[in-house]
Amino acid sequence: QVQLVESGGGLVQAGGSLRLSCAASGRTFSNYAMGWFRQAPGKERVFVAAMNWSGISTYYADSVKGRFTVSRDNAKNTVYLQMNSLKPEDTAVYYCASKTSPPSRRSKDYDYWGQGTQVTVSS
Repeated sequence: QVQLVESGGGLVQAGGSLRLSCAASGRTFSNYAMGWFRQAPGKERVFVAAMNWSGISTYYADSVKGRFTVSRDNAKNTVYLQMNSLKPEDTAVYYCASKTSPPSRRSKDYDYWGQGTQVTVSS
């Protein structure tokens, strides 16, 4: 079992930045690929970013490429999502998730999920 807890969400103006954190506990964190997904009200959960166990390989949705950066610190069992140049359409609940390698863009491939953290971007 892997337990994931997100933090760092909040309210920010368009053009601002936030950094989300996802703290993991349980099985060896460094063995797992990590992903970030988001779900806006009334919409499906969609892929945002993912990275492999080492953090060397990263993947992004086109909508966030160049604005968001995913990273991890295996010594701290934590993965981060740095979000810059935020837009109102980035408003959603953001979830981190883990799976055994390789990373995936499909939410159904992930085994463990956090509870989510709300990000609201005002115009």
